[in-house]
Amino acid sequence: MDRIPFKRELSFEYGQAAQLSPLIRRVVAKNPSMFTLHGTGTYIVGKGNVAIIDPGPNIPEHITAVLEAIRGETVTDIIITHTHIDHSPATPHVKAATQATTWGFGPHGTTHTGEQVEEGADYDFVPDQELRDNMLVEGNGWTIEAIHTPGHTSNHICLALKEENVMFSGDHVMGWSTSVISPPDGDMGSYLQSLEKLLARHETRYWPTHGPAIENPQEFVQAFITHRKKREEDIKSCLHAGVTKIPDIVEQLYKSTDPKLYGAAGRSVLAHLIHMVETGRALCDETPSVHSSFQLSP
Repeated sequence: MDRIPFKRELSFEYGQAAQLSPLIRRVVAKNPSMFTLHGTGTYIVGKGNVAIIDPGPNIPEHITAVLEAIRGETVTDIIITHTHIDHSPATPHVKAATQATTWGFGPHGTTHTGEQVEEGADYDFVPDQELRDNMLVEGNGWTIEAIHTPGHTSNHICLALKEENVMFSGDHVMGWSTSVISPPDGDMGSYLQSLEKLLARHETRYWPTHGPAIENPQEFVQAFITHRKKREEDIKSCLHAGVTKIPDIVEQLYKSTDPKLYGAAGRSVLAHLIHMVETGRALCDETPSVHSSFQLSP
């Protein structure tokens, strides 16, 4: 597959829980942006005794909608895919209302230093329980397996719902866009390894936190891998032609992209170049940054 078959259409109503499958409901937060598409999808798993995945941004109307959706039920667990501010900041409010146990791989992987992209990091979230690779969170009629998928962030996890053979893919694999990989917490080498990790699995559908479901996940993940490898070949061509600065590379490679996204594109190009330096395919005479010059290895 040469092109990623993106799909952006989503039928939903803000603040209303939609039943997506026998075990899955979703409430979409009203925080649309260039990085969230329609907004953050908070998932509710199970019936009666339930888990909540990614409570979402700290928007009172969204928190109220999520709590209304589980009225009369018991929330036993709150699970965070990663600590960006469109995913985890509502957690303390939902926990206070439900007394549920919070789970996540860990707190955010970096401090406040560094350039902010996307929606920004949530440095306040610390899980009650650390959820590491292959660990299970189990409830009444549902079993969720954690799959550590660093790359978009170092603490990103995907979550496999065993009973329906589906995956909550967070921001690691989305149906409407590629993920921004922004160093230092974002890491292209880790991201590519995590994609290969998912490629070896057999879930039949992905539910990303943003946008519609992915119905052909293995084919989709392979398209992402192909896309990233092609991007590195394009960067190599730029370096070969003497285009050595990231802003100039972005202008060459993202001509059809909204210039408002050039900052995020530059972070992804930096992630590619760091990966290329680490694997001996490119050189940089300083600690790589968006201001550095790069060249091909001889």
